[in-house]
Parts: sequence; structure tokens; C-alpha cells
Amino acid sequence: MYHIRVRACALIVENDSVLLIQFTDEDGIHYNLPAGGTEPGETIIEAVKREAFEEAGVEVEVGDLVFVSENAPHMTGHRVHGLSLMFRCHIKEGSVPTLPINPDPNQTDVLWIPINELENIVLFPNIKEEIIQYVKGEYQNNRLIEEHKLKEQFI
Repeated sequence: MYHIRVRACALIVENDSVLLIQFTDEDGIHYNLPAGGTEPGETIIEAVKREAFEEAGVEVEVGDLVFVSENAPHMTGHRVHGLSLMFRCHIKEGSVPTLPINPDPNQTDVLWIPINELENIVLFPNIKEEIIQYVKGEYQNNRLIEEHKLKEQFI
């Protein structure tokens, strides 16, 4: 068990849409960026590349760190203290998003969601406003997103 779990996340935006992983479970349908925990001996950049491939079937070039999000259990009720590092990524030429052969539990699809339809989905963490601001060039970099301060979502 670790004090803080570090998650590597890929923010992939093309043609005014964001690439998201769809999950279906007892709470219904919700989405995440391609993301997951870093593994021992792996850099954060290596982890972003691995997670994008494992969850979305794409090879990516990893760009700038865009968002940092903290999920503090004593503020959100979640079990694990997590720090998510979200990097702007670009899909390598010839690589096409696809559902993996062995997807994560409850992973049901890999979808391009239009930016103007983000408000209609449940996204964890709820960084829909931040993504919209980023795409418009209005996001203030270098600020920490504290998940307990994000808007509530209802499934």
C-alpha cells in the first residue's frame, strides 16, 4: 500500500473531441481519461504511454503536463489518496483508438466525445469545465484541482 497513488493520465483532443474510456457498472455509465497507476521502475511518461495503449489501444507522444488533480480520502470519502498527473498527448500516425482485447473490469468502450457534449456525461474526476477551458485556451495552468471542490455529478 502506498501513501499516495500516482496516476498517469492522457488528455487526447482531436477535432473538438476528447478520447475517453467508457465504463459501465452498478452506478451506470461513466467516463475517464485513459489513465492508471504508475508501476515500480516506470517513469510517469512511460506510464502515460502504457496506459493510453492498454486502455485505448493507441500509441501516443506525450506533451505538456496540463492538469494535476488530488483526491484526498478525508475530503472525498474515497479509500485511496491519489494524485493524477494529466498530460496532453497526441496519437501517433497510424494508431487508431480501439477497445483492448482484455479491457479493464467494467470498461465497455473507447469513444471520442465532442467537447460541446461533455456536460451530458459523467466524467471522473469531474474536470469537464477544465477541459473546455483548456481547449478554448482559457485555462490557468499551474493550479491544483482538488477533487472535493469539483461540482457534484449525478448518475
